[in-house]
Amino acid sequence: MAKTQLNVRVDESTAEAARRRAQQRGVSVNRYIEELVKQDAGEVGRTFVEAAADFMKQYESVFAEEFGATGTAGSGPRTGAEVRSAKHDKPVKQGER
Repeated sequence: MAKTQLNVRVDESTAEAARRRAQQRGVSVNRYIEELVKQDAGEVGRTFVEAAADFMKQYESVFAEEFGATGTAGSGPRTGAEVRSAKHDKPVKQGER
């Protein structure tokens, strides 16, 4: 992947901390900063997925009531092998589509 140069200004203590941590890890300052940014971006992604999963779990019964097992809006939960045919909008047995 192509690299882009990015110049940032930080105070001297932050610059020194970055140099020290990069050296402790055995990587360049550039690599250390790149890893920090990737880690931070990944953290946001994980936080979003966790929040979405929590939301789905919290409202699971509402979704089940509204969409049922097959995902057709407004038809309520399914019983047995009955499903709605999208083409004919009538109940059909599974395998008869």
